[in-house]
Formats: sequence, C-alpha cells, structure tokens
Amino acid sequence: MRKIILNLAISLDGYISDEKGGFDWIAGQNDHTSDTQNAYDFESFLNNIDIIVMGSKAYEDVVLSNLDTFKDKKILVATSRQLEKRENVTFIHGAITEEILILREQVGKNIWLFGGAGLTDPFIREKLIDEYIIGIIPTILGGGRSLFKGGHPPD
Repeated sequence: MRKIILNLAISLDGYISDEKGGFDWIAGQNDHTSDTQNAYDFESFLNNIDIIVMGSKAYEDVVLSNLDTFKDKKILVATSRQLEKRENVTFIHGAITEEILILREQVGKNIWLFGGAGLTDPFIREKLIDEYIIGIIPTILGGGRSLFKGGHPPD
C-alpha cells in the first residue's frame, strides 16, 4: 500500500510560508553552510512519489512557477475555487480524504501531502498520515500560513 507522507519545511514559529505565500526564507538548496551530518535528499523523495496532494494556495505559489519540476507527477488540488487547468492537474471539490484513500489502495508510488492547515487538518484528525517529514528552518517569520490548526488531542 502507498504511504501518505506530509513533507514540508516549517519555521520555528510554525509557518510553512510567509504572509505573501513566499518561500524564499527556506535556505539550503545548494547552500551547505547549515548542513547537518545527515542531509535530506529531496530528489530521492521526489523519485519515490507519483501523486502530490495540495491546497490551492500551494498550487498557485509552487506548482505554477515550477511546472517542469512536477511534470511527471499527478497533482490533486483541493479547492472550492475555479483555477487554471493544467495537463497533469485534477481539482477536487469536496472530501479530499475519501479521494486519497481510494488512490492509496492502488498500485503506485507514495503520495505527498503538501499544504497548510486547511489541507492537512482532515488527514491529521482521521489519522491518515503515515509519515511526517518536517524540516525545521531556524527562522521566525512572525506570521504566514500555518501547518497545523489547533484543537488536536495529543498523539
């Protein structure tokens, strides 16, 4: 069975993007000054997924500006808005977890859950995330998009 993997970078104060949806505060790509002994291999991670599940903000902020990076991935976007259609993109209006549970049972690579609290909250509440990969960037943003909503019981 495929795994559903939540893989994101987060600031020390819990944000996945700045207030404008930007990610330029995430340093590290080709900058080895802050590397630890066990550096994370993002390319290897990408090679082991074939589906990316994201919210509409992540789609607009990341995918539209990096279409070539994700051209061989199936992208599912949870949204209630009408967005510009791309060849490998499907928009889901409704219960995203039900759609992903069906895909999880099919043969394929892992599923990458990529988005903020609006997307991740139902997966967390239903205990559907198989693996958390959270890169903590040592910076304080002071605001932006949160990764988690409050009100979760300890797990």
